[in-house]
Amino acid sequence: MTDWGHQRSIFRGIVRLVRFDGQGLLEFGDTPQAFFNSLAPLLAFPLVGTAVTLYGGENHGAALNLLASVIALVAPAVLSHLLASLWHRESLWLRYAVAFNWCEAAVFLAMVVLLFVFARRGFLVHAAWSAPVYLYWAVLHGFLAKRALRISVVRAVVMVVFVNFGSFLLMAMPIGLLTALGVLVRPG
Repeated sequence: MTDWGHQRSIFRGIVRLVRFDGQGLLEFGDTPQAFFNSLAPLLAFPLVGTAVTLYGGENHGAALNLLASVIALVAPAVLSHLLASLWHRESLWLRYAVAFNWCEAAVFLAMVVLLFVFARRGFLVHAAWSAPVYLYWAVLHGFLAKRALRISVVRAVVMVVFVNFGSFLLMAMPIGLLTALGVLVRPG
């Protein structure tokens, strides 16, 4: 039992948050253990993808997949913590990070399902559903930042832009550098 008189439920928290109900934040812990637990589903997808790629004999692809996945997993937490620290919101950051990770896993799972449903329908159909999903995730991310960190809308927008573009750059830079150095050259 928690101090709110009911047992926390990650599922209930996700359902509330994806409907933009800030009370969903109360369902998530704010401890390092809760944070590490929230990374588990996000880590499962790339590990399975890397294993499948390795099984198919694509060592180069597996290395790229694993490198990009580890960076993508860690970058949002590092970048959001940096802004939370600058804004003196460190004490609120863990609950935000835990909720962010669980909601990201839920949105990612929904995207995987949609990808399978629309896999053979062509690029335009893919763009028709993926663009709104990405936009929804950006709005949800801003909502999480605003509510969990208790920041203004402007700061929430800064958080979304900084975390997303910063994560992309952090993923692209080492892969580009390793490719330029010839470390990640595909055997031919």
